[in-house]
Amino acid sequence: MLKCDPQTYKDLELEKLQDILREYCIGPSALQIVDQLKPVKNNDELIKFLNQTNELVEIRREAERFPRLEFEELKSEIKMLPVQNASLPQESFARIRMASVMVNSLIYFFNKREEDFPNLYELLSGVEYTKDLINKIDEIFDKHGKVKDDASEDLLRVRQQMQSVKRHIHSTFDRSMRKYLKKGYLSDTKEGFFDDRRVLAVLSSYKREVNGQVVSNSKSGNVTFIEPGETIPLNNEYEQLLDDERKEIFVILQQLTFEMLAYLPLIKAYQQVLTKLDFINAKSRLALLLDANLPSINENKEMELIDCYHPLLKLNNKSLGKNTVPQRISMNKDARMLVISGPNAGGKSITLKTVGLLQLMLQCGLLVPLHPNSKMCLFDALLTDIGDNQSIVDELSTYSYRLKRMRHFLNVSNENTLLLLDEFGTGSDPDLGGALAEVFFETLYDRKSFGVITTHYANIKLKADELPEAINGCMLFDTETLNPLFRFSMGQPGSSFTFEVAQINGIPKKLINKAKSKLDHKKVKMDELLHELQKEKSYLNRLTKEHILAQETAEEHRQFYETTKKKYDQKLQNLKDRAEETSKFVSLGKKLQQFINDYKVRSKKKNSNADLMQEVKKYIAMEKSKIEEVKQEVRLKKQANKKKKTKKVKDQYNQAKIKVGSKVKMISTKQTGEVEEIKGEDVTVLLGFARMKVKLSQLIWVSD
Repeated sequence: MLKCDPQTYKDLELEKLQDILREYCIGPSALQIVDQLKPVKNNDELIKFLNQTNELVEIRREAERFPRLEFEELKSEIKMLPVQNASLPQESFARIRMASVMVNSLIYFFNKREEDFPNLYELLSGVEYTKDLINKIDEIFDKHGKVKDDASEDLLRVRQQMQSVKRHIHSTFDRSMRKYLKKGYLSDTKEGFFDDRRVLAVLSSYKREVNGQVVSNSKSGNVTFIEPGETIPLNNEYEQLLDDERKEIFVILQQLTFEMLAYLPLIKAYQQVLTKLDFINAKSRLALLLDANLPSINENKEMELIDCYHPLLKLNNKSLGKNTVPQRISMNKDARMLVISGPNAGGKSITLKTVGLLQLMLQCGLLVPLHPNSKMCLFDALLTDIGDNQSIVDELSTYSYRLKRMRHFLNVSNENTLLLLDEFGTGSDPDLGGALAEVFFETLYDRKSFGVITTHYANIKLKADELPEAINGCMLFDTETLNPLFRFSMGQPGSSFTFEVAQINGIPKKLINKAKSKLDHKKVKMDELLHELQKEKSYLNRLTKEHILAQETAEEHRQFYETTKKKYDQKLQNLKDRAEETSKFVSLGKKLQQFINDYKVRSKKKNSNADLMQEVKKYIAMEKSKIEEVKQEVRLKKQANKKKKTKKVKDQYNQAKIKVGSKVKMISTKQTGEVEEIKGEDVTVLLGFARMKVKLSQLIWVSD
């Protein structure tokens, strides 16, 4: 399990990704998981969680008709069902039915897709496709969620009586209203409702003339609402019938609740599956938002982050309509301490935070925004020292805080630790602080730790160049305008461009030269050398890009020429074929004309054309034989080409050499792995911790 302290979570701003995840959650259980989001304890579980999310992302990206997640959690139902003589409320049965329909649709979707999405399919292993729950609930409830009249004989009888009484109430009330309306006792509104009972709207001056019970008055007092005396007993009877209906519904639901108890394990499984899928769905939607992928996960300590982004920076830039420059960062056992240098505001801290947040995301089970051909590994600890963390409460200065933090790092760091140290060694006298920082750097290096460090100290840059398992890197600047390019480059330290930035911001050259004279000559010379190196590297990069562009352009023209040539060669061949065919038809026509000319029409001799007809038959047989020969030749040629093509493909990728234990590469993704099992054309490949079943034709043999 990746161990992080609260400061690391704060420095890497994991809570901002949690805020996005919360928006995508449906139920409170998934929200609770997001609130407690931490690195996964078990590595096997982590790989499973990552694969589950990746499979759902794959389904979304391929625009498959995945069921829309619609459900309500069943916690209260699971709690109530075992209670003796309990009766679930009507809405609980609606929730159970919705869950059953949802799970059934998921099982149907994954039917016969277990090989394509094995981890999501496994998620449904504890549930089964059944309509028993749905059918039992549908026997009692109609499509509007109301208990059906025929749910029981007693309920049907009560509701029939209710309808009869209701009709009697309306007819009696209407008769009474017509009577008082005729006498002119009623207001313009004629009637109203009070406690779901119809009442007469009587002008207050006539209220004593109307037989009934006063129930209310209008605000002005001009109208008095009276329930007619004739409908009062009928309404009372209806109230009693309503009470009978409620009692009967309770009995029905109590019986249905008892029947649901037999399905309690299945209902619990529904709750578990849907809440897990809710969280997986939230993670997949975050991955789609960030254009995130699952990298190859190595057992050995190696990172190859291709086209990676800081997710929060990318989202912010996207909202502002700005482009985010992708980075490529590599770390391994031969380059495990990465020292990033260069001027301020060039992107050093963002690059450092990118490595840290992507590692934290991965070990929390989230996909990360990088190219799918990237490689990552797992660490046991991730520790950060980023930004100004003065503590007024503890009376700690920035430097004191950093020393306290460094002491902790020195105590816990080992070969399974990833350290992120921003502005390493700052906060004190540059010479003294730099010396102490160098000692810290050496100590952490000796502990075999992995680390990303940003610094301006020349001695740290030099030390990284001296140590065999450390490497320098820098953030590139435009050497003409001194504007940051926000691109990271491995292999050399960066200049701080201190004097150049000062000059471009209007500081007089006289003052700059005076400042240079106060520095050690070697230090100034080194900074100038770094400046020149970066300038030359930028120039070489530009030449390389131009060369690559020229090669691509030449290749495009070559392909266009070959395509055009092939097209015209095909046209020429078609014309030749047509000419040959025409010539053949002309020859056939001449021969047939000769037969016609030789045919004797008015000959008195019997069978005078017998020899001619024999010759015609012989000629036709010969032509048919030629046609059959051509057809057979075409058939054999096609078969030979097919075998040649199959052999060529196999020879090209050396697929005949692939066996258990071979190192292979996937043609589509370029990921490298080891063959674990071969069954005919199906091959199981181990990609880091992940296993994948692919066809033999999708692999390239690399080595044994």
